[in-house]
Amino acid sequence: MPSKDELADYLESYAADLPVRTGVHIRRVTRSGADYLVESDSGTWRAQNVIVATGFDRVPRIPAFASELRPDIVQLDAGSYRGPDQVGPGGVLVVGAGNSGADIALELAVTHRTHLSGRHPGQVPWRIGQPWARPLNRLVFWAFAHVLTTTTPIGRRARADVLAHSGPLIRVKSRDLVAAGVQRVPRTAGARDGLPVLDDGRTLDVSTVVWCTGFDPDHSWIELPVLDAQGRPVHERGVTDESGLYFLGLLFQHSLASSMLNGVGADASVVARHIADRSAGREPVAAPTSGPASA
Repeated sequence: MPSKDELADYLESYAADLPVRTGVHIRRVTRSGADYLVESDSGTWRAQNVIVATGFDRVPRIPAFASELRPDIVQLDAGSYRGPDQVGPGGVLVVGAGNSGADIALELAVTHRTHLSGRHPGQVPWRIGQPWARPLNRLVFWAFAHVLTTTTPIGRRARADVLAHSGPLIRVKSRDLVAAGVQRVPRTAGARDGLPVLDDGRTLDVSTVVWCTGFDPDHSWIELPVLDAQGRPVHERGVTDESGLYFLGLLFQHSLASSMLNGVGADASVVARHIADRSAGREPVAAPTSGPASA
């Protein structure tokens, strides 16, 4: 498994060969005859094909009762959290016990009394960074890419669970949290007297809440009939019913590996072949899937 520096170097060299424009905000995508108009704050592009690769984690999924917490309680989400320096004195409640929640709780436990709220999602039972674990890592990734897919019953069940909750802990182990002094508590169910309330009826007097409760996509800027009632793309392996409009990198787009840096290539190949067939005037081959996927 490559290190963070190796991944950064790879992405930097990859982008160097492409006409990448950073700091550009896309406002809307619409049809213009057979083409698409992509409007941004720095101009408008006309394109025959558009690939939407904006990721799945766009809008923090924060419960409505968050507004009932006392105004002096600092509230952050996993996307806005940058480090312990953002957190003042007092206890911290991290809501959501998936990978982000476990990572943040472990970091905050060094300097703060930290509670981690939510169900345990399970965990990879070995240290993935150890050299001896590389064969196991490859085997697990193979299962992520080829077994846990939208074309298998076990994959479809896993997809529903991942979209609703979280995948297993990969980096942090339960024993790490215990050793750091993180206090595991039940699900956060609401608010009472301005404080968070747990499923067991307890209230926690904390000064900071970090919401690690997941994200929803935001495709409201795509003004085309490719979204379902929840605003999620309807597609087959990233291919939509709007000829020339594609999605890439969605959470569990086709497999559990679809949104991973070393797993997105399989879906990218499907999209690239589809575009090549369209450009050559050939009838694109339907993407192999069990049916249209949403999300």
